[in-house]
This record gives sequence, structure tokens and C-alpha cells, in this order.
Amino acid sequence: MLRILVDADACPVKEEIYRVAWRTDVPVAIVSNSRMRVPDHPLVKQVTVSDGFDAADDWIADNSDGRAIVVTADILLADRCIKAGATVLAPNGKPFTASSIGTAVATRAIMADLRAGAMGDPIGGPKPFAKEDRSRFLSAPDAAIVRLRR
Repeated sequence: MLRILVDADACPVKEEIYRVAWRTDVPVAIVSNSRMRVPDHPLVKQVTVSDGFDAADDWIADNSDGRAIVVTADILLADRCIKAGATVLAPNGKPFTASSIGTAVATRAIMADLRAGAMGDPIGGPKPFAKEDRSRFLSAPDAAIVRLRR
């Protein structure tokens, strides 16, 4: 069954995901380490996992397959889900793909090394989430759903 799995702890587009789910009749699992407020709707299911390290990531990866659309900003989780066959979208609407994930993982590792060696000179993380990112995201799940329904 087609479904959307959301790495929800820091996801800025949960409301947009609910709208996509209702419009397309695709169920959503909101996965987090603690309870979150989610709409009382039959298409929306909250999955609360233990607070263990990577417990939410493990649940999402274990439930990913070719019928899942995963929404996450976590590059390592995206890599695991792509390997399981899932379609993976970042909250800004950009897809993680088999051809792009290797570069993303390598860049993440380089940036982590740079931040670790910054010695008091902060090296920034990703740019702040913008209105354009939210707008771009809105069309990405729809396109993925259409493709997976074929």
C-alpha cells in the first residue's frame, strides 16, 4: 500500500503533508520519539518510538519499500530508505535519489569534519527553511504519488 512516512521530530512541513494525504487519500505515519499533536483523521497515524538513539530512523527504514514516500532532512536515513526502494523527499521538496545520495553523504561527512575542527569559528549548517522551500515541497509529494500509482 502506498504511504507517506515522516521523520517528524524536526519536520517543518507536517501541515502540508496532511493536506497532501487528504487530497490524494494516501495514509501518513508521523514517526517521532515523543507524542505530537496530529490531526484526528483516519489517514494520519502517530508512531511514537522509544527515545533510543535513531529509534525513529530505524522504524522508518524498516518500514520503507517501493510503495513508501519518506520525508526527512536526515541524509543517512535518506540513504537507508533509498536502499530499501523508497522515494525520499527533503522538506524543501528536493528529492534524494540513488544518483545524488552518495554526494550528499560525502558532503555531510566533510561538513561534520569541518565543524569539528572549527576551533571557535562557527561553520554554519543548512540555510534556514524559507517560504519558497515550503512552496516547492507542496508539489513534490503529488508528483511522487502520481509516479508510484502508475
